Amino acid sequence: MPRLRQVPRSEVTDELTLRMYDKLFGPDRDPVAHPGTATGTPGDWWTVFALVPDVMRHAVRGFTLYQSPDRRLHPVLRELGQTRAGWLRASQFVFSQHCKSCRMLGISEDKIAAIPTWSTSDLFTEVERAVLAYTDALVGANGRVPDALFAELSSHLSDEEILELTYITAMYEMHAIMSRALRLEFDDRDEPIVEVPGPSESLAADIGAAISDSGD
Repeated sequence: MPRLRQVPRSEVTDELTLRMYDKLFGPDRDPVAHPGTATGTPGDWWTVFALVPDVMRHAVRGFTLYQSPDRRLHPVLRELGQTRAGWLRASQFVFSQHCKSCRMLGISEDKIAAIPTWSTSDLFTEVERAVLAYTDALVGANGRVPDALFAELSSHLSDEEILELTYITAMYEMHAIMSRALRLEFDDRDEPIVEVPGPSESLAADIGAAISDSGD
């Protein structure tokens, strides 16, 4: 379950939120009592963001912005950045949803499957590789972009395209982080890195010391 309260339809007074509920869940359906969207997600991103209507509105404007026909960045490059950002931030939700978006744009199944290991794949074009490497620097290296990488990206994309790529990718890094922190959608998962219990007699054992003592 999400870590924050979900807002049932009966409590929604914001017009935009009601429109989103109607569009995604169907008229008169309460998405808290009866979750599930046409894309297979629970839909609790929407029911949690409904807690603060102007935050919901700001987020929806972001979705509208990146899909606008005014964008200069090619949608395939945009989706590669968003999908890779989801993978790097370990967001099952963002990665999964944008794999589907890649597919809708005609990206091949082999190429989608190769996004996690793009650097060892020969399926990507030069500009796609530059976009993926830039995404790795933005998300994986916290914005630490080497000059040589930026020069390569600039040889393929205009300044306007690079700004759009940077903004949209960083926006989806934010969504990936928020989704994990609040356990929304497919990111409602237990922490995978936990101690694996050993036998009771192992509690006092110093394995490092035992190994070092035996190796002359």
